[in-house]
Amino acid sequence: MVEVLKTILPVALMLAIGIVCRRRGIISREGVQALKNVAVNITLPAVLLNAFATTQYSFLDVVIPLIVFTVCIAAWALGKVSGRILHMSSRFVPFLTTGFEAGMLGYALFSMLYGSERIAEFARIDLGQVLFVFTLYKILLAMDSNRKTDTGTLMKEMVFSPSIIAIVSGVVIGATGLYQALIPSGISSVFDACTGFFSAPTSAIILLAIGYDLVLNDIPWRETAKVVVLRFVIMLLLGSGLIMLFGRLWPQLHFTDAIIMLFILPPPFVLPVFADDTDQRTYVSSVLTVSTLAAIIGFAILAVLR
Repeated sequence: MVEVLKTILPVALMLAIGIVCRRRGIISREGVQALKNVAVNITLPAVLLNAFATTQYSFLDVVIPLIVFTVCIAAWALGKVSGRILHMSSRFVPFLTTGFEAGMLGYALFSMLYGSERIAEFARIDLGQVLFVFTLYKILLAMDSNRKTDTGTLMKEMVFSPSIIAIVSGVVIGATGLYQALIPSGISSVFDACTGFFSAPTSAIILLAIGYDLVLNDIPWRETAKVVVLRFVIMLLLGSGLIMLFGRLWPQLHFTDAIIMLFILPPPFVLPVFADDTDQRTYVSSVLTVSTLAAIIGFAILAVLR
C-alpha cells in the first residue's frame, strides 16, 4: 500500500493543486500556458534527449516506429468508419480515436510508475506516434478543416519543434556511439546531470497544468461518452494486437508496459485549436478532459497491479 501511495499520491496532489490554482486564481490562464511552454520547449526535450542518447540502437529501432505509425493510421481509419456506422456527426471523431498525448502526460506518468531509468522504452514506442502526429495527423486535420494546407509551414513546425530536435539529437548521439565513447572520460555523467536537472520538474509542471484544465462543468456527457468508449475499444484492440505482435516477433523485448501506458493516454491536446466553432471546441475539449481522467484512473490501476 505504501508503494502504491508513493506512486499515486503525488499525481493526485499535483492535479488537486492545479484545480485549486484555477479556482482561487493563484495562477492565471496565461501563467499556466507559460508553464506548458516551459514543459514542452525545455524540460520535456531534456527528457527525450537523454532517453534517446542513452539507448542502444539496432535495426528494430527503424521497424518499431514504422509499426506504431501504421497502427496510428489504422486507429484513424477505424474511427472514421465507426463514426459513420454509429452516426457520430462530429468530423473530429477519427482524430479523437488516434494519436496520444505522450508529451504532456505519458512521459510524466511512465517515469513516475516505472522510473526514469526505463524512460527509453517508452520513448522508442512513442517515436512512431510522434512522427504520425507531426506529419500525417496534422495534414489530415488541415485538409478536413477546409483550410489551405501549407506543407512548408507543417514541415517547418516539425523540423523546428524542440521535441523533434531533441529526438534527432539524441538518436545521433546514441546511434553514432558518441555517448558510449564519452563514458570513460566522465563527460557522459556531466551530460546526464544537465539533462536530469532540466527534466526534473517535468512531471510536476505537466500534472499541475492538467489539473488546472480539468473542468467538468457543461460537458455533453452522452456524446462525449460515445467517442471515449469508441476510443477505448479501438485502443484495446490495437494495443492488444501490438503486444501480441511484439511478443511473437521479438519475445526478448520488454515493451508491454510502454505499450499499455501509451494506449491509455488521451488524444493529442492540440485538437481544440482546429475546432472552427464553439460547439465543436466544447465537444473536443470535453472528450480530452474525460479521456485524461480515464488515463489517470488507468495509471492508478496500473500502480495497484504493478
